[in-house]
Amino acid sequence: MPRPDAPRPWRHGFRPGRLVLGLTGLGVAALYAGDAAGAWHTPWYAVLPLLAAGLVLAGGAGLLGQRARRRRAARAASSDSTGAPASTSGSQAIR
Repeated sequence: MPRPDAPRPWRHGFRPGRLVLGLTGLGVAALYAGDAAGAWHTPWYAVLPLLAAGLVLAGGAGLLGQRARRRRAARAASSDSTGAPASTSGSQAIR
């Protein structure tokens, strides 16, 4: 059982693309909320460049995050040389 003061492990990995996409959605919502409140006038087509730029940035952040996760997993797999290989252990080796 883990200690109560120990930090909790992540349930899932950090996804920077989703963060960027969420911030883009909040920006679009803020533009339309300001228009609805009467603070400014936002034409309907003004959001398209913001949304397109957010999607491109989210895709780039997602690719960089995926590359980092793969590199970290490859580094962890290459340093783990303890135990028997999976092909010789277990019921799969017995035929």
